[in-house]
Amino acid sequence: MSNKLTGAKREAVLARLTESGWALDDGRDAIRKTFKFANFVEAFGWMTRMAIFAEKMNHHPEWFNVYNRVEVTLTTHDVDGLSDLDAELAQKMDKAS
Repeated sequence: MSNKLTGAKREAVLARLTESGWALDDGRDAIRKTFKFANFVEAFGWMTRMAIFAEKMNHHPEWFNVYNRVEVTLTTHDVDGLSDLDAELAQKMDKAS
């Protein structure tokens, strides 16, 4: 079970994530970021690595891919908003990109 981010912890996590390019999604409690790669193979390879990690976490991103661009949205449906799982997955995605 994941924990919804609230209060000071939420603010600290969001501050860290916005520094690396994540932004709050308008209209819902989610974060989003666009990752750009050299080409389709690099983008798809990154998505494959992130899919394996997400499956191990049992936490799956909303994402959209066109050629070298991957648009990612993270939220936790079980808690109706941002959770510690979203922060962990976002950090993993940043590190791997």
